[in-house]
Amino acid sequence: MAAPAWRGWLRVLPLVALVALSVGLLVGGITRWFSLDQLLASRAYAKAWVAEGFWRAYACAYLAYVGTVIVSLPVSVVMTTLCGFLFGPVAGALVSISAATTGAVVVFSVGRTAAGEVLLRRAGSRLGRLAEGFRRDAFSYVMVLRLLPVFPFWMTNLAPAIFGVRLRTFALATLIGISPGAFIYASAGAGVETVVAAHQAAKEACVVAGGIACDAALSLRAVVTPQLIATLLGLGALALLPVAWRRWRGNPG
Repeated sequence: MAAPAWRGWLRVLPLVALVALSVGLLVGGITRWFSLDQLLASRAYAKAWVAEGFWRAYACAYLAYVGTVIVSLPVSVVMTTLCGFLFGPVAGALVSISAATTGAVVVFSVGRTAAGEVLLRRAGSRLGRLAEGFRRDAFSYVMVLRLLPVFPFWMTNLAPAIFGVRLRTFALATLIGISPGAFIYASAGAGVETVVAAHQAAKEACVVAGGIACDAALSLRAVVTPQLIATLLGLGALALLPVAWRRWRGNPG
């Protein structure tokens, strides 16, 4: 006997709940608590808190970072920068990488369990072919999605889940793919006074220009430099080389 249709849709509820929670937090303005103004204003207190108990602070930072990834808050750059400031470039990058990977795996698992089969079953043949091609070169594609800072993190977590990528492949490609950016942002955080100076300059320029959101003046443009973009684009191209090689071998003529 076929399972009732409502049971299939019941599996989608975890993803719906996660999306509803994310939207609610964003509408409620939670991201203002992750502005660099808020975080840098309390940097002396944060440093003292870390000095009182390094591993406690390290665990709290890990859990907080995992939470922001699970609810898909667009604050990963700020979080990684903060971790670099609190724990140094290496320890800060490592906690960021592990937390971001953990959160991504949670979202991936929810997406695969809840929606993957339902969406693919109801999708057309074109999406089915796209999913098959994505699975065939899943590691390279996930690496590219992680290396290039142009795709929302939630999209790079859910798309591989919907396309049926294996969890182990997704987790490993995510861990490797986010590592270069994590070390760069954590290093920027370790030299936080440079970040503060950049933020202050951006804020003053915003005020002079008559801007209305000057507290958020330090955007990705100030942190993601052209050199960083070029580096990540180069790494993304390297990640696609195995795909290009297989395509060329399969079509030599």
